[in-house]
Amino acid sequence: MKRIGEIMAYEISKTLAYQPINITTPLGIKNSYCIENQLILCSILRAGLTLHDGFMNYFDEAENGFIAAYRHHYKNDDAFEILVEYQAMPSVASKTVLLIDPMLATGQSIVAVLNKILATENPSELHIAVAIAAPEGIAYLEENLPENVHLWIAAIDEKLNAKNYIVPGIGDAGDLAYGEKL
Repeated sequence: MKRIGEIMAYEISKTLAYQPINITTPLGIKNSYCIENQLILCSILRAGLTLHDGFMNYFDEAENGFIAAYRHHYKNDDAFEILVEYQAMPSVASKTVLLIDPMLATGQSIVAVLNKILATENPSELHIAVAIAAPEGIAYLEENLPENVHLWIAAIDEKLNAKNYIVPGIGDAGDLAYGEKL
């Protein structure tokens, strides 16, 4: 996931706006460029942390935010609602937000997280970066997100199964990185 994050960060970096800067070195002045708009890397906990790490290798001056969203199976069956319960983020007003989550299954958690972020402030630009997506989740995002959101996907798998898990998928990304939930 970390390597995928690095590759995605590199590709996204090509689309960002840059401004000229002058860097003073011991031997002279170097004309260079830096990202014009302040970046915020925001990961959906806990699965997004390994992907986030790869993004930090490229955007090392970015601010960081974290938000928790999960499927709450309120009837102890396959039906669920998305709960967004924890958010630790700097202000996103007029900044570029990169929302990072390894899996895009139904798309409901990403929409719930973005709605929570957008409830109080408007970033200047929004990017969503996912490692693996299902076609159903992509369609859900296309129907439920503003047009100015940029979606970045490393791989598209076949479909969702009856439990809304990506097939073939990779399993639970958080469990694979950190072990099963207690």
